[in-house]
Amino acid sequence: MNTKKWVFAFGGGTADGNKSMKALLGGKGANLAEMSSIGLPVPPGFTISTETCKYYNENKFQWPVELEAQVNEGIRGLESLMGKKFGDPKNPLLVSVRSGAALSMPGMMDTVLNLGLNDAVVDGLAKLTGNERFAYDSYRRFIDMFGDVVMSVSHEYFEEVIESLKEEVGAKLDTELSTDDLKELVERYKAVYRKHTGFMFPENPMEQLKFAINAVFNSWNSGRAIKYRQINKIFGLLGTAVNVQSMVFGNMGDTSATGVCFTRNPSTGENKLYGEFLINAQGEDVVAGIRTPSPIDELEAIMPESFKELNKLTSMLEDHYKNMQDIEFTIEEGKLYILQTRNGKRTGSAAIRIAVEMVKDGIVDERTAVRELVEPLHLDQLLHKQLKADSYGAAEVIGNGLPASPGAAVGKVILTSDEAEKAAANGEKVILVRVETSPEDVGGMAAAQGILTSRGGMTSHAAVVARGWGKPCVAGCSDIIINYKKRSFTNGTTTIKEGDYISIDGSTGVVLIGKKELTDPSFDNNYHLFMSWVDEYRTLAVRTNADSPNDATVARNYGATGIGLCRTEHMFFAPDRINAMRRMILSESVSERKEALKTLLPFQKDDFLGIFEAMNGLPVTIRLLDPPLHEFLPHTDEEIIHVAHELDIPAKLMRTKVLQLKEFNPMLGHRGCRLGITHPEITEMQATAILEAAVELTLAGKTVLPEIMIPLVGTVEEYDHQATIIKEVAEKTFEKYGKKIDYKIGTMIEVPRAALTADRIAEHAEFFSFGTNDLTQMTFGYSRDDAGKFLMHYIGEKILPVDPFQVLDVDGVGQLVQLAKERGRQVNPSLKVGICGEHGGDPHSIEFCYNIGLDYVSCSPFRVPIARLAAAQAHLKADAKKENKSATVVA
Repeated sequence: MNTKKWVFAFGGGTADGNKSMKALLGGKGANLAEMSSIGLPVPPGFTISTETCKYYNENKFQWPVELEAQVNEGIRGLESLMGKKFGDPKNPLLVSVRSGAALSMPGMMDTVLNLGLNDAVVDGLAKLTGNERFAYDSYRRFIDMFGDVVMSVSHEYFEEVIESLKEEVGAKLDTELSTDDLKELVERYKAVYRKHTGFMFPENPMEQLKFAINAVFNSWNSGRAIKYRQINKIFGLLGTAVNVQSMVFGNMGDTSATGVCFTRNPSTGENKLYGEFLINAQGEDVVAGIRTPSPIDELEAIMPESFKELNKLTSMLEDHYKNMQDIEFTIEEGKLYILQTRNGKRTGSAAIRIAVEMVKDGIVDERTAVRELVEPLHLDQLLHKQLKADSYGAAEVIGNGLPASPGAAVGKVILTSDEAEKAAANGEKVILVRVETSPEDVGGMAAAQGILTSRGGMTSHAAVVARGWGKPCVAGCSDIIINYKKRSFTNGTTTIKEGDYISIDGSTGVVLIGKKELTDPSFDNNYHLFMSWVDEYRTLAVRTNADSPNDATVARNYGATGIGLCRTEHMFFAPDRINAMRRMILSESVSERKEALKTLLPFQKDDFLGIFEAMNGLPVTIRLLDPPLHEFLPHTDEEIIHVAHELDIPAKLMRTKVLQLKEFNPMLGHRGCRLGITHPEITEMQATAILEAAVELTLAGKTVLPEIMIPLVGTVEEYDHQATIIKEVAEKTFEKYGKKIDYKIGTMIEVPRAALTADRIAEHAEFFSFGTNDLTQMTFGYSRDDAGKFLMHYIGEKILPVDPFQVLDVDGVGQLVQLAKERGRQVNPSLKVGICGEHGGDPHSIEFCYNIGLDYVSCSPFRVPIARLAAAQAHLKADAKKENKSATVVA
């Protein structure tokens, strides 16, 4: 019987894995194996698979039976490769323990360095290296990390102790502490550990290792990790892998260093090595923003040979992975080691530039650039506003930091993540201001408009996460001093209190007092070239949801190929027509209602004239009146009295009508086609406005392609009732103008019964448009307006992977969509089918729509570029699967 393999070794020029095994080994483990195989200087180690994490979390935090023996074997392998012994004071092997999921989650999982140190080993390490200061510096770091990561003793407790000691001895920097100072610090750290855990610090290295491995597994379900996955819509992963790797040391003195670099600038995309390093430091110092590092260019003057080799290896990695790389490295007494590589997080503008330049340089082809190098959310970032030029003077600048993530933001200063989340939930725009951010801050970072830190560099946690999310960020703004107790920060002359407004520019690093004006972004030639490639590989059409000529024009400029949803009810809420709508609702007879509708007809017609003209030559789907009539009426006594006065009717009559129209469950009540059936004159007026506008513009030389959509149909009889009225209006309109035009009649599929009887409806309808917002609501039985009260709890308890109103539920709602499409096309092969809910702009949902063969998706104007890219990537992904399948069959 074969033993299940849980542990995969790498190092010494060989590896048990490769870069294709990310699902099993995590991104970090797969890339460490790959780099080892191609001969890069990677410290040897082993990876415990993501399957192990899944087993651990599903089996009451127990290890698989075989795991302990395989971990011991992994340690023996490292001892053999390194010529050292784990726990041996004379020649000690130390290891790092790091996490690594299949998808990159910067700062989300936990890391422990220098594992294996104890009182005996630290003395042996000092003697072996002849560097007592280095040994005790490593030991104090290990106690801090182990306490924080493994035993939940907050890093702040250790930070307080080191700051107190530095003050006692007159040291400004950690590096100014003497060996004796560090020995004292180790004892104080042990006291902190003992005070907060009730235990002595563990001396047994194998016990330390087991605790650390478990801590990484546990971190997969930490609040911050769950929140990060929710924010980024990451689901379906097994868990995190654990990477145990031989330590190399950047803190052995002035010939040692540690750093993080990108093969290209992650903010601008410039093709130049970009990053930061620290002399005599360990990696966590850089990424956690504990010390402000130096730009990577300065390494050339300090360690020219190491810099030359770093340039060579980083270029090799970019060529190998065909993508911009984010690389962690350590230099130990002049020898360079690569600790990690991964595809680098980048801004939207950088992603576009990198994609275009990599194609021009022959590194990738256009297909690969579209499929791999730009994410849909990168395009979302490009839509961020900027500070208006000349909108401020020098006197308004309160600080300058590093331009860590581009875009501008305005908001109230909030100093804690919890408060930022609360304020944002109340509709306030906030800027999260922190000394430095940590993974605990992800909720507040996601809620904030922008992020400002006083410490940290371009590769700090704040910078990396902000760039990944497209949040403006100014990092390392040392001009300001933050006082959490006083809830304020100051630059020495100006003090900003929590709740005051500031503006930040993540493109320049400037911080300004007060609210500044923002302007819309612009798009360069690289963007237009890249999007031309996107459309070349896109087969799914992208329409827009637009209710005005302005929305239509914006969407067309963003590449929309038509309007998939024009909501006519939005037009009635305008101040100059809402009272006419109310007169129609208050009418006591059909004749009165028709008279009121005559007043509304010109308004509706003008709306359609403007929209049709803006979309000249492109299809426009117009949904007939959908919401219940009570939404157009006043609700409070004060509003009722005011509107009654405006309409010159008794307030009592108004109040009676409001009560008559009130429904217990209006979303399932008298709305949609039900309104048109009980009040056919409404459908008649709207059809007249649509068709007269279309004919008039056609006569004026425009190409108009109207599609009239009947909402909330549940039976074919409902559809036929409304379609008959529309056709009768069409005949009268064509006769009136002496001109016939092509038009379509279809329906919105948002009632489950309509999906189940789609074959009957498709015998009459010319198109289906899935209203996935209501279809989700009715399929789950969730009220969209109330589900927020429990959905986050459902996601936290893993009852649902994501909010089904944001990402289409392919297993339930998606099956209804697919069923309706298939049944509809069986009887009507030319049936046009698309979706027009919020899901039309979500990349995951768009991929599903492509895979089941829909004709189009429709989304808000500002999500059109995102949908175009997501549609192209869905097509290219499907093509790649077919190619792989064909290659497998041939093999």
